[in-house]
Amino acid sequence: MVITRSLPSFGPVPGWLQALLIAGLLFPLLLGLMFSLTRPLRHGLASLEAGVLNFSDADFSATLPLRGSPEIRALASHYNQMAVKLRQERYTLHQRELILDKVIQNSPVLVLLTDPGQRVILANRETERFFGRSRLEGLPLDELLADQGEPVQAMFRSQQDGLFQLSDGQQQSDAYHLVQGQFQLHNRPHRLILLRCLTRELARQEAAAWKKVIRVISHELNNSLAPISSMSHSGLALLTEASDPRLQRVFNTIEERCASLNQFIQGYATFAKLPAPRAKAVDWCPFVEGLRAQYPFLLTGSLPRQPGWFDLNQMERVLVNLLKNAGESGSPETQITLEIKRREGGVAMVVSDRGAGMSDATLNQALLPFYSTKHQGTGLGLALCREITEAHGGQIQLRNRQGGGLRVSLWLPDRGAALTDGANGSRVKIDVD
Repeated sequence: MVITRSLPSFGPVPGWLQALLIAGLLFPLLLGLMFSLTRPLRHGLASLEAGVLNFSDADFSATLPLRGSPEIRALASHYNQMAVKLRQERYTLHQRELILDKVIQNSPVLVLLTDPGQRVILANRETERFFGRSRLEGLPLDELLADQGEPVQAMFRSQQDGLFQLSDGQQQSDAYHLVQGQFQLHNRPHRLILLRCLTRELARQEAAAWKKVIRVISHELNNSLAPISSMSHSGLALLTEASDPRLQRVFNTIEERCASLNQFIQGYATFAKLPAPRAKAVDWCPFVEGLRAQYPFLLTGSLPRQPGWFDLNQMERVLVNLLKNAGESGSPETQITLEIKRREGGVAMVVSDRGAGMSDATLNQALLPFYSTKHQGTGLGLALCREITEAHGGQIQLRNRQGGGLRVSLWLPDRGAALTDGANGSRVKIDVD
């Protein structure tokens, strides 16, 4: 016997249940389709978000691919254009910063920036040279000034602009122009100090004024000397044997004095029309031997290995004049010395003697044209030495020696340094005694 069971019979399914069943079946399909359709949009927005985060990190090197919907491609294109523009602006700004730093570091002006706590934020090479220290950033200003004299401390602590005279206690005295200002940086007050040595500029203007005077005087004297000399020569030619012999002596004296005065004028004309130096590499040994052949002296120390860089004829003239002065000072020949050594990006040449030295008044005026303590001196020797040395971008200093005598120190910059360090007007420490 077969037993059969019939399935239970249900009534008609309600409409809402049918809709729910259909929705349950279609939702995963719709969700998958939506996820698939929005994937390019999500990828594009994620890339754009990563790019914006790169911008916040100051990274403008990344670009976005142009793909996806037209809207995403438009956003990516705008982003890429912005990245290129920001990258170019940052490169331009970086180049300007490099140029500005180069200008500041090679400026002859001392540049010093301090924060509200008087700590150094920025200091250029001239500042380091002035204080004789390197890496000044972060140091307190009071610490830098602690090793300086009272005039320097007073100058940097002054709250007003102005001119200051700084002396090293002997002949050398430098004029400085101080300019300072306060400004806000990151909403904090900072102090900027600019200090420039005017000694070189003042000396250059002084020399230019002397040269102008010399040219005018020479011109006027030559205009008068030429006819006087010509007339005295003609007068000598007209004299006969019967003429009074005193007339011949008069004409001879006039002609001799005219010749002497003309020679005197030519010497000053040399100073007024000194040509620009033609610097070249100079070996020290032949140069020193050439000097020794003209005036005796004792060479102290060893000569630098690196050749000098200067106009051979002009610098030979300077040292010959200094050695001549040393010999005329009353110093024994064995006490006249020449020392040549490397010093602060250049070479120092020092002529020393054990003569009478100079008084303080003479030291202050010895480098001026027309000034001389010799009976027949022209007052051009040391002035010409100074003119030649400074034309090379160098410096000259005179000091009395302990125990008697004088020391004349020259400093010449190395090749290429004359355009920077040598021309800045700040005084280099060139004493080697």
